[in-house]
Amino acid sequence: MSEITRRTTLRVAAGLLAAPALVERVGAQQAFDWKRFKGEKVEASLTANPRSALLLRHQPEFEELTGIKVGAEQIPEQQHRQKFVIEFASGRPSFDVVGISLHVNKRQVGRAKWCTDLRPMIQDATLTAPDFDFGDFGKGAVAYSTQADGRMDTLPEFTDYFILYYNKDLLAAKNIAVPKTFEELYTAAKALTDPSKQQYGFVGRGLRNANVVLWSSFLLGTQQQDTVSPDMKLLTDTPDAVWAGQMYQKLMRDCAPPGSIGFNWNECQTTFMQGRAAFWIDGVGFAAPLEDKARSRVAGKVGYAVVPAGPAHHNCCLFGTGLGISEQSSRKGPAWYYVQWAVNKTNQLRFLTSGAGAPARSSPFRNEEAIKESRFPREFFETLVESARIARPGLPEIVPVTEFRDTIGAALTNMVGGADPAAELKRATEAFRPVLEQSERGT
Repeated sequence: MSEITRRTTLRVAAGLLAAPALVERVGAQQAFDWKRFKGEKVEASLTANPRSALLLRHQPEFEELTGIKVGAEQIPEQQHRQKFVIEFASGRPSFDVVGISLHVNKRQVGRAKWCTDLRPMIQDATLTAPDFDFGDFGKGAVAYSTQADGRMDTLPEFTDYFILYYNKDLLAAKNIAVPKTFEELYTAAKALTDPSKQQYGFVGRGLRNANVVLWSSFLLGTQQQDTVSPDMKLLTDTPDAVWAGQMYQKLMRDCAPPGSIGFNWNECQTTFMQGRAAFWIDGVGFAAPLEDKARSRVAGKVGYAVVPAGPAHHNCCLFGTGLGISEQSSRKGPAWYYVQWAVNKTNQLRFLTSGAGAPARSSPFRNEEAIKESRFPREFFETLVESARIARPGLPEIVPVTEFRDTIGAALTNMVGGADPAAELKRATEAFRPVLEQSERGT
């Protein structure tokens, strides 16, 4: 029996044995009350990003609403993943609530059952606010937060779609239309590349590990689409995978700035903000600084579009995050209150209108008044809605995701250096296959 259920049972039992006035008071306590856990404290471990920054900024709202104190920390992405895995494995995590990158850690967290199943809490009217509105969460986001065994061990927070950013002025100067296919993207990017002016047609991730999701964007446009089959066989050296590698190589070698072999999203963002790149494919969560007139030379000149189509399909990469509650937590009730608040309709709308990313809820996209007042053009919101329709996971749901990204990423980095895509992907596939097989055996 969970601590929350046991506590509730004991409270009810005590009330039934007490005076009628106490019985009446216990009955009243069964209704949802934001102050139920007043005086308690929860610890939250979050990944440093614009969404977490918003939650920390508005945290006093939650503390005033509930009387619960929150100790929240933001940790850079890579360090955060390492930290919570180590703490969970120790059996004594320091946090009650944890932010999980589902595209990296979903299967690992699910297999180890590190986070509690939230379904009983969602269904408990004494623990879940009447206006929680679970049906407001997108079906794709809910599926992403649900494990293969049916346990929902995170609540959807954020869905990250890869989109096409473009510099309107650079395209207009040469009368170039927004590309509809990857081949059109390459042709346009090549035409807009002029190293003598430090102007490049494309900027994208070249750094090992980080670069895999750009290659995935191209692969999703092929007949194959996936990197791992349902029966856990690698599909990373097939003709479609090689085609995606060739497209990646052409754009990065012929159209990207020098040094991009070491670029992650932040270097790409800086290059685009400086007006030195015509196109950039990356996550919607990186849009906000682009429209900051104090920091960006392209503010007000940024175009937003869905990623181009491939030769067989039109998809975009989907990534996502969720908030989980540690199975080891002794404060699951207060933690659940925090999670509810963190992904309520107000905070999800803040994500959208500030450019911090695409919320997991559907209602923010219907808030016309807020969208009109946003500093982002309508094109931005239309792109998110359309991206949601064509989104597919950009990484396989396997435990050794980091090793997968490292191994395939090294092959992609070699391609930027001029290596043959087919040979590199064959070598990387052979290197990673035993890692995946060992992982599937649970050894």
